[in-house]
Amino acid sequence: MNTFVVYILFSASIDKFYIGYTSNFEERIRFHNDTVKNNIWTKRGQPWEEFFIIKDLTKSQALKIEKHIKRMKSKKYIQELSNDPKLVEQLKAQFG
Repeated sequence: MNTFVVYILFSASIDKFYIGYTSNFEERIRFHNDTVKNNIWTKRGQPWEEFFIIKDLTKSQALKIEKHIKRMKSKKYIQELSNDPKLVEQLKAQFG
């Protein structure tokens, strides 16, 4: 069974976060930073850097947590997530 992650990237060049989920983070961040293959929104923010990862999720959990974080539309919330492991555990339980 594949495990999934929710990843949060940060672009200093546009001062934005990007939230996504995947079963292969290394491949995914390479895509976001690929100047040739990437034709999606994230091309504008290259280079992207890893900001935070929530690991060991099912696909269903990852999708729900990704949507939840995106709905929050809050840099402050993203920073709180990265600083508070209890908040991450609450999300895993809530969407488990």
